[in-house]
Amino acid sequence: MELYEKSAAELGRMLRAKEASAAEITESVLGRIAQVEPRVGAYLTLTEETARSQAARVDEKLAKGEALAPLAGIPLAVKDNISTKDVLTTCASKILYNYVPSFDAFAYARAMEQGMVLLGKVNMDEFAMGSSCENSAMKTTRNPHNPDYVPGGSSGGSAAAVAACEAVLALGSDTGGSIRQPAAYCGVVGLKPTYGSVSRYGLVAFASSLDQIGPVARTVEDAALLFEAIAGRDPMDATSIPHDYTGLAAGIHAPVQGMTIGLPKEYFGEGVEEETRAAVLAAADALKAQGVTVKEISLPSTPYGLAAYYIISSAEASSNLARFDGVKYGYRTPEYSSLTEMYEKTRSEGFGDEVKRRIMLGTFVLSSGYYDAYYKRAKLMQNRIAAEFAEAFAGCDAILAPTAPGTAFRLGENYDNPLKMYAADVCTVNINIAGLPAVSIPCGTGKNGLPIGMQLIGAKFEEAKILRLAAAYESLCGGFAPAAIVD
Repeated sequence: MELYEKSAAELGRMLRAKEASAAEITESVLGRIAQVEPRVGAYLTLTEETARSQAARVDEKLAKGEALAPLAGIPLAVKDNISTKDVLTTCASKILYNYVPSFDAFAYARAMEQGMVLLGKVNMDEFAMGSSCENSAMKTTRNPHNPDYVPGGSSGGSAAAVAACEAVLALGSDTGGSIRQPAAYCGVVGLKPTYGSVSRYGLVAFASSLDQIGPVARTVEDAALLFEAIAGRDPMDATSIPHDYTGLAAGIHAPVQGMTIGLPKEYFGEGVEEETRAAVLAAADALKAQGVTVKEISLPSTPYGLAAYYIISSAEASSNLARFDGVKYGYRTPEYSSLTEMYEKTRSEGFGDEVKRRIMLGTFVLSSGYYDAYYKRAKLMQNRIAAEFAEAFAGCDAILAPTAPGTAFRLGENYDNPLKMYAADVCTVNINIAGLPAVSIPCGTGKNGLPIGMQLIGAKFEEAKILRLAAAYESLCGGFAPAAIVD
C-alpha cells in the first residue's frame, strides 16, 4: 500500500515511529495528484512548494525530539471558499477570480497549528450553491469512481480529492448537505458539525445561519481527529459556541451496545431509490446485531424542509452577496459609463446562473408584500422542524437515514433542471435547518458501481455519539475503498 492510500491516523503513527517522514508522505500525495488530477479535476490551486516547506518543518521538529500534534505532517486540501492567507480563494466564481485573502479562516488556522500540510484549494459549486460541482466557473470535477458522473456538491472537490487519494484529509463546508452529499457520492466520510461548534470566521458566507465548516476523510477516526482540531470558541465569530470536544477521537471506538437509533419513515418513502433504502436498512440491521436498538420514528414536517431551506438560504445569500460589486476587490467589468452600470455589468458578468437565480429568489422573498408569505413562514417551519428533532432525540441517541435519495447522477443530467437538482438535497437540508450534527459514511454500492451513503444524525453537540455508531458500522463493513480512477 502506498503512503497516499493510508489514513491520517496510520500516517501519524508511522511518522512518530520514524517509519516515514512528513516529506515522504507529502511527496507521495503530490505524486498521486500528478498522476490522477487530469482525470479528476479536484484542484483549482496547487501549493506544492508551501506543502514541501511545511513538511520540512514537521520533520525538523521530529528530529529535535519535539512533540507533534496528532495531525502534524498530514496533507490537507481546503475548499476554495475558506480563506487562506496569501493563497488564491475564488469560491469557484469569476467575480473572485483574483482574490487573495490577507488572513486565515479560523478552522484553517487551527489545522495549520497542528502542523498539517496544505496541498491546495479544491473546486466547488460557485459560492457553495449547487449539488453537483457543475456550477463552478473554473473547471469540471469528476467522480473518481466514474468520470461520467458528478462528485456531488458543493464540496465536490473536497470529496473527490479524498476519494482519489489526492489528499489525506480535506475541509469542506455544509449549508444544506454540501459535505455529506458529495461524501456519499464519492464513498468517503463527511461530518457536518453542530452549528456554532466550528467558527465561520474566514468562510465566505452563503447563508450565515446555516453554513458550517467540517471535515472530509476516508475513515471515521480521521474525521474525528480533524474535527477535534478545528472545533472551538472563536471571539471573532458571534455564533461560535464553546463546547469541550477533548478526547472525542479517542472515544469513538467505545461500545455501542445499548444505544438506540431512530429510523424516520419520511426519509425512506417516495423518491428514495430502492437500492439506497435497502442498503441503509441493512446497515441498521448490522448495528442491531451489535446490540443497538432500532425503532421507527416520525418527523412529519420533513417534506416541507426543502422549500423552507431554499427560501431561507436564498434570502441570506441575496444579502451576503451584495458585497461583490466590483468596487473593493475581485472582478470589475472593463467597460462602463456610470457607477450604476458598473454594478450591473460586474454582477451580471461575474456571477453564474445558479448564483443569480438564488439572489433573485432571495430578494423576492424578502421584498415588501412577500416577506410574510414566504420568508416568515419558512422561519416558522424551521422552528417546527427543530422541535420535531428535539422530540425524537428524547427517545433515541441518533437518527439513521439515507444521505441522498440515490447514487451520483451523470454529468449534465440535471444541470438544466434546477428543481431536480435541488431534490438531491432532500435528505440533508433539515439537519442544517435544525443546526444538528450529522456524519455520512458509505454503506454499499449501487448497480451502477457507485457508492451509497447513509447519515447518522445527532442532537446538538452529540458528535461523539454519531461518530461512535459510525465507527462501529465502519468496522463491520470494512471501511474505505479507494476509487479505481477509471478512464
